[in-house]
Amino acid sequence: MLNRLEMLRIFVAAAEARSFKDAAARLGISPQAVTRAVQDLEAVQGELLFHRNTRGIQITTYGEHLAAQARDSVQRVDVLFQPATESEPSQVEGVVRMTAPVALGRLLIVPVLKALGRKHQQLRFDVQFSDTHADVVDDRIDIGVRFGSMRDSRYVARRVAPQPFRTVGTPELIAAHGKPKNIEHLHELPTTSLRDQSTGKAWPWYFASGQHISPLNPRFLSSDSEAEFDAILAGLGFGQLPGFMADEHIAAGRLVPVLQKDQPDPWDIYIYRPQRGPVPARIRLVFDELVTELSR
Repeated sequence: MLNRLEMLRIFVAAAEARSFKDAAARLGISPQAVTRAVQDLEAVQGELLFHRNTRGIQITTYGEHLAAQARDSVQRVDVLFQPATESEPSQVEGVVRMTAPVALGRLLIVPVLKALGRKHQQLRFDVQFSDTHADVVDDRIDIGVRFGSMRDSRYVARRVAPQPFRTVGTPELIAAHGKPKNIEHLHELPTTSLRDQSTGKAWPWYFASGQHISPLNPRFLSSDSEAEFDAILAGLGFGQLPGFMADEHIAAGRLVPVLQKDQPDPWDIYIYRPQRGPVPARIRLVFDELVTELSR
């Protein structure tokens, strides 16, 4: 039987790979050696770690929990034996699991990850885009991005550039219906709304002095922020967007800001990670790069 550290190292590689063959290629060993290591670990744990069938492998729920614990343990041991030059950013490798809001993730996060991926060929990303807040502790996510308040003491969080909210409409929509005279007037005009998937209700629109409304009869309601954005840009209704989505189109004349005197205070973007033990080099690299690039 392999020593327990090597057994865990092989198991972690198998958990991150699509097959035992892929894990073997990554480690420079035979697929049979991976199979034996997994079988030995299953015998030690007394639990099935992978479902096997003719189409491949699928990690079990127990296996996922064990892999999350084993991954950090193996990395901490490896760091102890690395020469200083091997811990340089150029040697970073492995998977970084992330979560971010849909539009913010695609517009601001993906460009940073693409640049990092080109520079660090062994770095891999597992990214979950969702407008519902994920629990990075329970979901075993390494780095999260949030737009709005951040008060959870379980996380190490860094605030980056604040983003304004813009209430906007297309020139064609304004020509047909006029600009809203005040916040309440929005109820009488075509509007769009974004549904909060955790409650099923529409997210409110925010304005100065703590005011907020939810348009009564939105012409377009969606749980997808990008679909709502497309509807706003197509002139289906007035909408409220963060600056990172709206400002380029305002500058180009495709959208027109309205109710500017009622614009709310900007919201902050936070990059955060769980507070847990030593931080692997790959996570620290991605975390720090996101903070730097989004703070510009």
